[in-house]
Amino acid sequence: MSDLSAQTQKADVLLEALPYMQGFRGCTFLIKVGGSAMEDPVVVDQFLRDVVFLEAVGINPVIVHGGGKAISKAMQESGLEARFINGMRVTDEETIKIVEQTLARVINPEIVTKINAFGGKAVGIPGTEVFQGQRMKAELGWVGEVTDCKLGLIQAAVAGEFVPVVSPVARDLESGKTLNVNADLAACALATGLKATKLIFLSDVRGVMRDHKDESTLIPSLDEASINALKADGIISGGMIPKVDSSLESLRGGVGKVHLIDGRIPHALILEIFTDRGIGTEIHL
Repeated sequence: MSDLSAQTQKADVLLEALPYMQGFRGCTFLIKVGGSAMEDPVVVDQFLRDVVFLEAVGINPVIVHGGGKAISKAMQESGLEARFINGMRVTDEETIKIVEQTLARVINPEIVTKINAFGGKAVGIPGTEVFQGQRMKAELGWVGEVTDCKLGLIQAAVAGEFVPVVSPVARDLESGKTLNVNADLAACALATGLKATKLIFLSDVRGVMRDHKDESTLIPSLDEASINALKADGIISGGMIPKVDSSLESLRGGVGKVHLIDGRIPHALILEIFTDRGIGTEIHL
């Protein structure tokens, strides 16, 4: 390919992205990042550069991050064993301290620092300043579900053109103590509260696939009827069920669209949002 052809191809890419940039200017995108997408520093850097790009073209990104593996590692280093019930981390008094410390002192500041280093503006916001919740089950300890979101700090950050980076912990309404919250559910609750144009899940799976071992079977678009049919056929199962269920609930609550994408793909956000084909699964009503 000649230099001129390569340059022309780059121009074509920009022109393909242009209507999306125009259409999404001023919109809020809630981005949840977790799983293996947070393990590789190169992948994290690519994702955060994409976030800075969104900010630069007038989109308002809001990040909710997970931290499961880092928390398990910190627990192990402290001599504590991680235990799970139905995918939920059993969180006693010692564990919730480690959860808070890991999120507030390690993961959240790293994300904020990198966004700033890439030319963006970010601010870390503890989830306890945003999410209000209640305990779920006694056997899980200090694990909760979000019952309400206080949007003041988020809205102030967005108005100041900062990217809010929010940790998945909530303030227990009854005791005032910190609750460990599933990051997917926290993201859904905040996206609903903000009436986000898009809720984007970056994880370590391509999206919903008819055969989870064959990425060519990726399903690019789903609605409630097709989701119910795929559940009945056993194609949507396990941990994907609560993700799609909470996605549908968010859509009913005012979120525009939900996207499930593989954060390990270089510049996954850009490819999903600014190209005609996208790379993951889009969920809509």
